[in-house]
Amino acid sequence: MASFATSDGRMLAYNELGAGPTLVCHPGGPGFAGAELADLGGLSASRRLVLVDPRGTGASDLADEYSLDGYADDLEELRVHLALDAMDLLGFSFGAVVAIHYAARHPEHLGKLVLAGGLAAFTPEGEEFASQTIASMAGEPWHADAVAALEQEEHGEINDMPGLWEREAPLYFARWDERYRPAVSAGAVGSRAEPLLYSNRVGFDVRGELGAITAPTLIVGGRADFVCGPPAAAELERGIRGSRMVMLENAGHMMFLEQPEPFRNAVEAFLGTGGESERPRDRKSNPSRPMR
Repeated sequence: MASFATSDGRMLAYNELGAGPTLVCHPGGPGFAGAELADLGGLSASRRLVLVDPRGTGASDLADEYSLDGYADDLEELRVHLALDAMDLLGFSFGAVVAIHYAARHPEHLGKLVLAGGLAAFTPEGEEFASQTIASMAGEPWHADAVAALEQEEHGEINDMPGLWEREAPLYFARWDERYRPAVSAGAVGSRAEPLLYSNRVGFDVRGELGAITAPTLIVGGRADFVCGPPAAAELERGIRGSRMVMLENAGHMMFLEQPEPFRNAVEAFLGTGGESERPRDRKSNPSRPMR
């Protein structure tokens, strides 16, 4: 684990896995540390993954606030610390919201952008899809407790963030299997409630920033992702000019655990092709369901 001091005196930590071209990776929640990303379905075999512990999580210091501006500022300071003129960036779940905000604010310092299991805002279409998907799992033995835990999180009743996630986790897979339990438990290490409580209080909506993104962008979604599924991915694709979308079958939100090979292949194929010539030119420019 490495770290550096931000301009306001906090320590921001990150972990490095693998070797190759650098891919900076921001996890979700908000409130989860870089550990939740594991090796991103094996991407560390071909990439140097820089897994960020966002402010208030993992080995990073707590902060006074958890705004999108603050998260984006931390990413920019990390880029400078890593001595990258332009960085490839992957944002997962709420990390995709942060990545969108960063991409709109710092287009000159972004190479390629991957939005995995992300969304721009909670919408009625997304809420309807979520309700239908959750209801479709009602026959599972874990369903009632998982839904109860999700409702606790939505209401801000978070006394044990890792424990709550352990209970909710089956909802985030297309087909839950206990073989995912070790990865779910490991992914909760370093999680904290403060960032999530802040986000649930202030909300977010970055739909107005999608048109400002100039980086080549890949959108990866899980067909059975109840919180950031096809409706959310379609909105991102419509809003980001020239973006590409890959929808993974038999995958929920935790797509890189459930379908590691298709996820890895999609991201590697995108990152490994083209360059600046692919960049689109002349672009014109409420508390809700928790994401993870």
